[in-house]
Amino acid sequence: MLHKTRAIALKVTNYSENSVVAQLFTEEFGIQSYLINGARKPKAKIHINMLQPLHLLDMIVYHKDTGALQRIKEATSSPILQQIPMDITKSSVAIFLNEILYKVLKQQQPDPHLFNFIQQSILWLDQTDKPIHNFHLCFLMKLSRFLGYMPTAPDKPLAYFDLVDGIFTNFAPAHTYSLQEPHTRMFHTVLNISYEHAHTIQMTHEDRIYLLSQIINFYKLHTENFGTVKSLQILEEIFH
Repeated sequence: MLHKTRAIALKVTNYSENSVVAQLFTEEFGIQSYLINGARKPKAKIHINMLQPLHLLDMIVYHKDTGALQRIKEATSSPILQQIPMDITKSSVAIFLNEILYKVLKQQQPDPHLFNFIQQSILWLDQTDKPIHNFHLCFLMKLSRFLGYMPTAPDKPLAYFDLVDGIFTNFAPAHTYSLQEPHTRMFHTVLNISYEHAHTIQMTHEDRIYLLSQIINFYKLHTENFGTVKSLQILEEIFH
């Protein structure tokens, strides 16, 4: 049976000489794996270039509930990303976010609200002319709401943030997984700010690296088998 669905490209694996398996986060079916024959041929109907990290697709697909490899009848890039593929900074951020999404969405069921959040975030990144050096921090914390572990931010930041319990507190936790001033204040701002104003958060390069490493620790503590983030070093260099 044929179905229409929007999708976000996450990962491509070579399958045979010219074919690939693409793992996509679809609006209708959650995470799915699609066998795409001939995707690496120059004149492919569904070309591998359409499947780059976080590219957006409109698709007509055959769907079976067996969990096996699915098939795509038609796919178009919609909308076509303008800046992310061409801009080294934006493409580096996209690769990083893509790696995080692949880790946390492995078993993801259909979730239209989550899908729309990711799609709108990608489009904002693609279209904005504002500085994006804090965008990834804000994206990760907004994403955590959909994953079920976004912290509740008090009106004013308290002295510590406990990464394990996901709460602000006036007392130092008994473990080392915590933030303290001045990083609790920065983190509190990240939790409350829009993408549009994220560039106004005042922090040094070192602060940004430290805060990102702690946010990744937060994800590790709350996501099973999260593992290491390979694209982290690229991001650190790009925003130096």
